[in-house]
Formats: sequence, structure tokens, C-alpha cells
Amino acid sequence: MRLSTRNQLDGTVSSITRGDAMAVVRVRLAGGEEITSSITRDAVEDLGLAEGTAVTVLIKSTEVALAVE
Repeated sequence: MRLSTRNQLDGTVSSITRGDAMAVVRVRLAGGEEITSSITRDAVEDLGLAEGTAVTVLIKSTEVALAVE
């Protein structure tokens, strides 16, 4: 599969927390960092995600915001 998304990070699912409609998926990257994605519960099931599943994190954002106090 070829994608236009340039920010692609390989990792492994470290945890999945399911809510009523959404799920929070934590992915451990090769360097040990973790990144979190909120996706639908249906997407978790459709992709067959579970702890230990190898995934590619695709990041395409029109806005990234940071804040500190």
C-alpha cells in the first residue's frame, strides 16, 4: 500500500482502553516513546487490534497545539 502521509512511525500496541463508542490505543514506538490514538471501537475490531499487534502510526494533522502554564 502506498500512502501520501509522510509521518509514519512503526510501533506495537501496548494497551487498548475501550469506551462506549471510542477506544484509546497506546502504541510503543521503537525508541520506547508512546503515542496515543483515539479511534472508534469498530475500527479496533475491524483492524484486529490487540496488545502486541504491530502497527504503523500515520500522522496527518492540519493543526498541532501545545500549551504550558
